[in-house]
Amino acid sequence: MRRKKIHYGDQPSQFGHLYLPERGPAECAPLVVLVHGGYWSTEYSLVINTPVARDLAQRGAAVWNIEYRRVEETGGGWPGTGRDVVAAIRALDGPVAEQLAIDGVKVDRKNVAVVGHSAGGQLAVWAVAQTDARAGGFRIATVVPQSAVLDFTGGASDRPSVRRLMGVSFEEAPDRYAAASPACQPPFDALVAAVHTADDASVPIELSRRYVEGAAARGQRAVLYEVPGEGHDAFVDPRSAAHRQTLRVLGI
Repeated sequence: MRRKKIHYGDQPSQFGHLYLPERGPAECAPLVVLVHGGYWSTEYSLVINTPVARDLAQRGAAVWNIEYRRVEETGGGWPGTGRDVVAAIRALDGPVAEQLAIDGVKVDRKNVAVVGHSAGGQLAVWAVAQTDARAGGFRIATVVPQSAVLDFTGGASDRPSVRRLMGVSFEEAPDRYAAASPACQPPFDALVAAVHTADDASVPIELSRRYVEGAAARGQRAVLYEVPGEGHDAFVDPRSAAHRQTLRVLGI
């Protein structure tokens, strides 16, 4: 497995692992950005996405599995955590592209996918909205939030993990929560393909249903895929139905 560590900033957590496609030289390999979940906390890191990253690479994709500053780190919390993910996406047209060129890997620059699980789903959708689905010469065509917390202004605003990320209660700063909420972002030029496990006890599927309905009403292209019989953590298991559904969305 060919994996390169690349820094997109000068802070210890501003880096990612670039996995090069396992199959022979492709004319144009798919490019997937992974944003891990874990309550925006240092209890979790990008390594929870390692099995998924390896599986995607074995299927012929180039994978940019990113880390970011989390709540307990200097500069982490909101908005620093979100800004790190924006910077990591923009690094596609910087150090990531440079490394791909060094290794002779050609990727599909006009059909990039950003996949985020749980807290990472909030970060993925929010960050792509900030870039308007562009990273220099790279175009993000699909965002896949997996059992994600997609609305900070209703239903999730009272979650302890969201409160820790924001550093203040919703009642004290509703505008701050709205600015961080994927459900409150203007439409951007990518498809939001939400995938949610029906038996999720951590993030109720109703949150994704409401997000997709509201996003479509705002003019955002959005669709929801419901995966029966699995829970919240199924997405980090390459053997799961949730992962297979993600592969179908990505066309890999």
